Amino acid sequence: MNDKIPSLQEEEAIVPIDENVEATKAITTEEEIEGSQIVKAILRELVPATRIAFRDTQSYFGILLDDNNRKPLARLHFNFSKKYLELFHNGKDNGERKLLESLDDIYKYRKELLMTIQNYQQNSTATETVNTTAL
Repeated sequence: MNDKIPSLQEEEAIVPIDENVEATKAITTEEEIEGSQIVKAILRELVPATRIAFRDTQSYFGILLDDNNRKPLARLHFNFSKKYLELFHNGKDNGERKLLESLDDIYKYRKELLMTIQNYQQNSTATETVNTTAL
């Protein structure tokens, strides 16, 4: 059995490379980092920084609660000539885009960002109440 382990490890190390495939990874810009830090600073009024996560994709820079795709807090759409902040204070399926003239405009949406956190907290409390009632 020990004789088979090294050969398996060698086989796993061989990965075919397709040179024709373009890189599909998102590139995180300084502007996205700065914008996400502004959002994080606002959200820290209600939740610890450890609960706020970031994920960059090709089309937007996502800011999530508990690193959960089902709990989006905001999205930064900075990959085009016009920059937008997408808010989720009306629910995760009802994103609302706001045009940003500068990164400082993010502060104008403090209320909506905090409302998103409050909505998740209320939904979490309601779910816990339903679960304990069922017991």
